Amino acid sequence: MKKLGRIITAMVTPFKDDGTIDFNAMVTLGKYLISHGSEGLLVGGTTGEGATLSKEEKLHLYEFMVNEFSSQVPIIANTGGIDTVSTIEFTKEVAKLGVDAVLVICPFYVKPTQEGLYQHFKAIAKAVDIPILIYNVPGRTRSDISVLTLKRLVEECPNIIGIKDATGDWNRVSEEKRVLPDDFLIYSGDDSMTLPIISIGGAGVISVASHIIGNDLLQMIDAYQNGNTELAKKLHLKMFPIMDGLFFITSPIPVKTALNLLGLPGGKFRLPMVEANEEETGYIRKLLLDYKLLSE
Repeated sequence: MKKLGRIITAMVTPFKDDGTIDFNAMVTLGKYLISHGSEGLLVGGTTGEGATLSKEEKLHLYEFMVNEFSSQVPIIANTGGIDTVSTIEFTKEVAKLGVDAVLVICPFYVKPTQEGLYQHFKAIAKAVDIPILIYNVPGRTRSDISVLTLKRLVEECPNIIGIKDATGDWNRVSEEKRVLPDDFLIYSGDDSMTLPIISIGGAGVISVASHIIGNDLLQMIDAYQNGNTELAKKLHLKMFPIMDGLFFITSPIPVKTALNLLGLPGGKFRLPMVEANEEETGYIRKLLLDYKLLSE
C-alpha cells in the first residue's frame, strides 16, 4: 500500500457560475497544494461539498483526480453514506478507479448503536479490498464510534487502516493510540490538534488549513519529527489563529473564501452552502492580513 502522507488536504471542489465542477480549477489547485506541503489529496469529502455531488459527479471527479495526480500523491475518495448496502456498492465502483484509499464516515442522521456501527463498517470492509479510513465527526453526524468498537473492527478487518478523528477529544485520541496497533493511522480531523496528535505517534492531519498554510504545517511536522520541538511549538502557535479561524462559520465557507481572496481557485458554492457575507469576508481577510498572506 502506498503511504498516504502526513498532510492530506481535504480539497475544496471549485464550482463554476453555472454550478458545474470546474475541472481546470481542480488541476490548478491540486498542483498548488502538492507544491505547498500536501502529501495526499482527499476528494469529495465534507470540505469538497461531497454531500451536494451526485454519484455520477463523484465517480467522474475521482477518476479525473486519479488520472491527473495519482503519480504524484495518494488520492483518497469519500465513499461514505447513511446506509450500508449503497455504501458498499459505491465503494466497489470507486475502488475500480485506482484511488489509494477511501474515507467512510460514520452514518449520519440514523444514529446507529455501537453494534450497528461495528456491523456497518465490518460489512463494508469485508466487501472490498481497498484500504479504508473511518471518519468520526460526531459534531456533524451525531454518530460516534467508540474506541472499543474501533478495536473490534481493526482486529477483524485488516483493510481498516486508520481513522480521521474529528472528535476534538484528546483523551479519546490518547486511548485510540494506547489500544490500537502501532501501525494504525490516526489522523487529526482538526487542524489545531495536529501537533498534539503527532506528539503521541499520530500519522498526521487531514487538513483544511493546508489549502493556505500547507508549507508551515509541513515544516511543523518535520520539525517535531526531527526533534526540534521548540520550532514545532512556535509554528503551531503562529498557525493557530488560521487553524481555528477557518471554522468560525461552517466549513468550507471560510477556506473557499480565503482561497478566492488569495487569487486561488476556491470557486463558487452549491446550496445549502452560500457565499460569506461582507462581515464574514472581512474577518477572513483580517486572518490573511495578520498572517501576512495578504497585504493592505
